[in-house]
Amino acid sequence: MAIQPKKHEMPVQDAQKRARNFEEVALGYTPEIAVAEAQRCLNCKNKPCVEGCPVNIDIPDFISRIKEGDFEGAYEVISSSSSLPAVCGRVCPQETQCESKCTLGIKFEPVGIGRLERFVADYHNANHKGGIKLPESNGHRVAVVGSGPSGLTCAGDLAKKGYKVTVFEALHLAGGVLVYGIPEFRLPKSIVSKEVETLKEYGVDIQTNVVIGKTLTVDELFEDGYEAVFIGSGAGLPRFMGIPGESLKGVYSANEFLTRSNLMKAYGSDSRTPIMHAKNVAVVGGGNVAMDAARTALRLGADNVYIVYRRSMEELPARREEVEHAMEEGIKFEILRNPVEILGYNNPDDRRDPKNGFVTGIKVRKCELGEPDEKGRRRPVEIAGSEYVIDVDCVIMSIGTSPNPLIKSTMAGLDVNSHGGIIVEEETGKTSKEGVYAGGDAVTGAATVILAMGAGKTAAKAIDEYLSAKNI
Repeated sequence: MAIQPKKHEMPVQDAQKRARNFEEVALGYTPEIAVAEAQRCLNCKNKPCVEGCPVNIDIPDFISRIKEGDFEGAYEVISSSSSLPAVCGRVCPQETQCESKCTLGIKFEPVGIGRLERFVADYHNANHKGGIKLPESNGHRVAVVGSGPSGLTCAGDLAKKGYKVTVFEALHLAGGVLVYGIPEFRLPKSIVSKEVETLKEYGVDIQTNVVIGKTLTVDELFEDGYEAVFIGSGAGLPRFMGIPGESLKGVYSANEFLTRSNLMKAYGSDSRTPIMHAKNVAVVGGGNVAMDAARTALRLGADNVYIVYRRSMEELPARREEVEHAMEEGIKFEILRNPVEILGYNNPDDRRDPKNGFVTGIKVRKCELGEPDEKGRRRPVEIAGSEYVIDVDCVIMSIGTSPNPLIKSTMAGLDVNSHGGIIVEEETGKTSKEGVYAGGDAVTGAATVILAMGAGKTAAKAIDEYLSAKNI
């Protein structure tokens, strides 16, 4: 049978309709499409795709089971390596990881591994009614700080080995960036909730509204009987550019904007923490978070949303799929533009004026690409005298985040780098403090969900080895 050269298309909502609702954009494969896509897999003996997966899922094995119509068997293969398959199938950048290693991709489009993973996880969640076989307890306790992808992965892997794991989450819902950072239209919160409930079935205890470093310290966790601690507290400290006007009303960090929209439902008319219903919005940045913020602003009722990015479309770091979806929905791209000032209405003679202190525009300067920087990307060089103003009433800064310094400031003996990231041994996730491990964005700064999961998995293995050796 001849191999279809292209992936089977993912069914999606109509662009004009989805631009004004928060329902999931991608609708998922049907069983028939999933089997047809799985038949494109060459089932390579050396499994190069597995090499590209940070959590080492046996990809050819689960795809082979899809070919046979054994969707539940495919789920068992995936879940033996991944604690969050329905999440990964939606937000993992497969095109730069497993799919980039696919042998079929040398001549044709690679197999749609991520789309198949999503299908399998969704099929299981919709059809599986059986319970989980709990592992025998080994009597040891581990604390996990943060319920994002690295923390949940570490907790899940340890729970399956018989550890009593407690996850401490600062917010009122578990999921970390999965619930506060990624919008509903890309990752429905019911999916995250289902994954969390599965971990609870394995015996993981999740305690919300606990701020480690304030409510409890890491040292107090050891005093309470925990034998090891994993820190997966993420990178929630937003960065700004330091340009004039950033203190004006209507300027948000993407972190705040998305948290208030996704987690606190601040767009509602009855919200206790309302968010601006802006008409013209500029989002500064070009990553996945910038796309999420721009597409969220559009769904909140904005007439015009601009992505302001200082390099070209080729250097745009967001996933191609997210960029294409944004363009289809009507997001405008101001490429090779660097913000130099945020403008605002300011009437010093009348502080009671309701317009006082609000954003009225963003001044940008045109750029051209110069010599490559240390990462190989061509540096943007500003063009003198090329400034102009984009009329907006809201500016969202999406230029990155840093790890929150709270845990370091309340725990002696924990080494961090100049960016506030916790320093660890790459092979184990071990920190400079005995019995403390770390991973995910708290170590690397903002990165992908799957890389955070890989770090949680690495640390879980190291914690198990550490406690096994200690107790022997």
